[in-house]
Amino acid sequence: MENKLGNDGKTRKRTSWKGIVGGDILATDFFRRQTKLLVLVMAMIIFYIHNRYACQRQLIEMDRLKKELTDIRYDALTRSSEWMERSRQSRVEEYISVGESELQTATKPPYVIK
Repeated sequence: MENKLGNDGKTRKRTSWKGIVGGDILATDFFRRQTKLLVLVMAMIIFYIHNRYACQRQLIEMDRLKKELTDIRYDALTRSSEWMERSRQSRVEEYISVGESELQTATKPPYVIK
């Protein structure tokens, strides 16, 4: 490696590809002075990546819950319509006549007791 004289009179090593890949660049004076900043930047990058994945996970969960809610609504609508069909007076009378029950349809209208 070739040494060069810097502006302040100190010798400065020239960075090469081998120094970057080998990690020697991390031992330079610049990186030693900026260690706290580099750690902060790395922590923010990790936080950003984690936040993005957490958001995607929540969006997937929201989609799953929306589909489940739609299925439950359709099921409730189906059950409600079946119940309405079974509770009609004509259907109730039909069930009673088939079931050999002593119940009969009232022939007199109801009256209010005061």
